[in-house]
Amino acid sequence: MTSTTQPDAVQEWQEWREGRLAAVTGSYGPLALAGTYWLADHPDGRIAGLPGRWTVAADGAAVLLEAGPEDGLTVDGAPAAGAHRLDQDAGPAAARVGHGARRLVVLRREGLWAVRDFDPGAPARRAFAGIDAYPYEERWVRPGLFRPYGERRTVQVANADGQERGFVLGGELAFPLDGDEHTLQVAVEPDGSLWAVLADATSGTDSYRFRFLRPPAPAADGTVPVDLNRTQLPPCAFADHFICPFPPPGNTLPFALRAGERNALVD
Repeated sequence: MTSTTQPDAVQEWQEWREGRLAAVTGSYGPLALAGTYWLADHPDGRIAGLPGRWTVAADGAAVLLEAGPEDGLTVDGAPAAGAHRLDQDAGPAAARVGHGARRLVVLRREGLWAVRDFDPGAPARRAFAGIDAYPYEERWVRPGLFRPYGERRTVQVANADGQERGFVLGGELAFPLDGDEHTLQVAVEPDGSLWAVLADATSGTDSYRFRFLRPPAPAADGTVPVDLNRTQLPPCAFADHFICPFPPPGNTLPFALRAGERNALVD
């Protein structure tokens, strides 16, 4: 970057930081997740703290919610009464079920169903004091090259809840730094953007135990900017009830990545 573009880059990074803070602290952001309840752990359909009865439909393709007026639940904005068949929700904004200010999100992972409770009054949201981050440095902005795999690969990785789950990888992202080429295995999102789960020499000591990087969709020739200043904390850094994947094999960088978000701060 030149001296004329550097202030613009810093300003854009500061705006990214502000956007991240707004997303994290929103009424239904990651800090609001008060619980994730796997229905397999509740065979009678009763979940402590959640009204109604939640079971997997007989065909296994949906969740069945049974509720009455006394439960105080709403489905699609109307009082819940009787049985309601629920598909997976895209997120809190698309949740069909509510309970007061809470949004109850239906989740499916590898054929297993769960309900997530997003509560604006969650303790983590009240205790949050900000996101600590490293200062912006131009050296962390690198030219990248995406090399897609011939076919997507699924690897088993540990998750934050102690379970192993499949992680679908679409290729590797290469970038130079200090004379060496480094690579990360990445997932490809539906919009074409990339998602890397990574660790580095600071992980678990000077920064959170692992972090995410989300570069934009590569150009037709595979080139893609890699701005390590935008390395971000995973959702499980803000609430214990997320099931974030750990870095896949080969995604521990051999240097100290003192860039991007560092840790969540609490009062």
